[in-house]
Amino acid sequence: MELLPDKTFLEYFYAHEKNQPDKIFLKQPFGNTYKDFSWKEVGLQARTIASYLESLNLPPKTNIGLISKNCAEWLIADFGILMAGHVSVPFYGTLNAEQLNQVMTHSGCRVLFIGKMDDTKSIEPGIPEGVKCISFPTYNPQAKHVQWEWIMNSFKPKQDNFIPDLNDLFSIIYTSGTTGNPKGVMITYKALTMALYYTRHYTKLDYPESRFISYLPLCHVAERMVIESGATIAGATVYFAETVESFARNLAVANPTHFLAVPRIWTKFQLGILSKISQSKLDILLKIPIVNNLIKTKIRKGLGLNDAIIILASAAPMPVLLIEWFKKLGIIIQEAYGMTENLGVATMMPREKIKNGTIGKPYPGMEIKLMPETNEICTRSAWNMNGYYREPEMTAATIDTEGWIHTGDVGEIDNEGYLKITGRVKEMYKTAKGEYVAPAPIEAGFSANCMIEQICVAGNNLPQPIALVILSDIGKAESAEKVNESLQETLHAVNATLKPYEKVRRIVILNEPWTIDNNKLTPTMKIKRGNIEKEFESYLETWYNRKEYVVWQ
Repeated sequence: MELLPDKTFLEYFYAHEKNQPDKIFLKQPFGNTYKDFSWKEVGLQARTIASYLESLNLPPKTNIGLISKNCAEWLIADFGILMAGHVSVPFYGTLNAEQLNQVMTHSGCRVLFIGKMDDTKSIEPGIPEGVKCISFPTYNPQAKHVQWEWIMNSFKPKQDNFIPDLNDLFSIIYTSGTTGNPKGVMITYKALTMALYYTRHYTKLDYPESRFISYLPLCHVAERMVIESGATIAGATVYFAETVESFARNLAVANPTHFLAVPRIWTKFQLGILSKISQSKLDILLKIPIVNNLIKTKIRKGLGLNDAIIILASAAPMPVLLIEWFKKLGIIIQEAYGMTENLGVATMMPREKIKNGTIGKPYPGMEIKLMPETNEICTRSAWNMNGYYREPEMTAATIDTEGWIHTGDVGEIDNEGYLKITGRVKEMYKTAKGEYVAPAPIEAGFSANCMIEQICVAGNNLPQPIALVILSDIGKAESAEKVNESLQETLHAVNATLKPYEKVRRIVILNEPWTIDNNKLTPTMKIKRGNIEKEFESYLETWYNRKEYVVWQ
């Protein structure tokens, strides 16, 4: 089906529902088995949800919440909300009661779908009084909620195809809140349609029998664009990951044609491979002509990426060394850059002309400029957000009067039009010597060391930066002496590439990994730099003044 600039993505769903009703759309794992949902079945359940929502006699375009980890019912509920003419407001399934209350109160949601959660009871205190709650089947046994199966048995599927106006609000997407409270980004159907239309030659949505895997939070703009919208337009099959533990197995079964991952996932893949075969042995095997292809194919099949025609990295900067490492295995990773405010659609690395150290070129229809004094990256396109929900001052501070979105990223544009990110305006800090340091590029330099799994360069008001690191499983298995030797060697190698005031003085090995649960990572696995620095702020000077290069907590 041809992708057009005047059709909403709901219309593509209706077309596939009609033209390929028996084809499998969603595959939900339960252990080693999968529950399949055809396009017809997804349509019936979504239309039934829409009928139920219509029975509530809510005002048109009511904000309706959805909190759940990824599963088939997430997409079905979302389609149902849209088919009823309402606005979808999804939330991260990792929110606690206080966080949920903040976004529910701010968004004014009258109805909340509650699905796959680690602990549904713990969020109950955060649900505002008077909100009608609907439970997903299987995952949420709360008897006081309206039950999914009761809706399926009590209402008839909506018969007509609701077609929204392109200028209608499609969704309010709350940012993951790296700093401060999440902001509700208002996205119209037109913005979604235009972003998909202008990227159509890059995303290969016309590839036959496409397969996707959904595992990054569906409420994040990248997953919403690539998985929900992309797979719907492509008429593809979407596999889900059941748990973090089963992800590798689920990925291997899905064997996706289209795959998106954040840098931390690629680091995990690398460490997993190196736990089975040493780097030195891998290097030797890759130099043997016949064995080279065999080993690369075996690794790609083991990961579940042997059939992938497009492999993307997004949400955070991807270390060049990591991209090059996977390239040697025949895995070509294309970086994509954007933010929720421009639907994650700003630049993409051309597959045939990759330029390391950059994040590619702007898509057609995307304008990019740098602010004269700060080099802050600004974007402008037909898929700009409408603004932040109920936050006119924040909106005015982000989108200027000429329609430019101020991203907060600092960058450079080379003579071929490639964009390079050099830091974040808010992440840059001043050393005691009065020089400004951007931590992200320094952190990327340590990515080649497989003993490091996580890193945060800190040092506000210190003479030189220090690096806080969490060891990988490989590092934890080695002796302290070998770890010290390896990290010190990497430290000297990285420092040789840095300006004098950027050189890292110490590496500090911390005990506790940074996770979503301890509020050190966002749901998309970016580090919460402010939280990490705040926790260890009182120790930084002491660590800085130690004599050894590598300090153990």
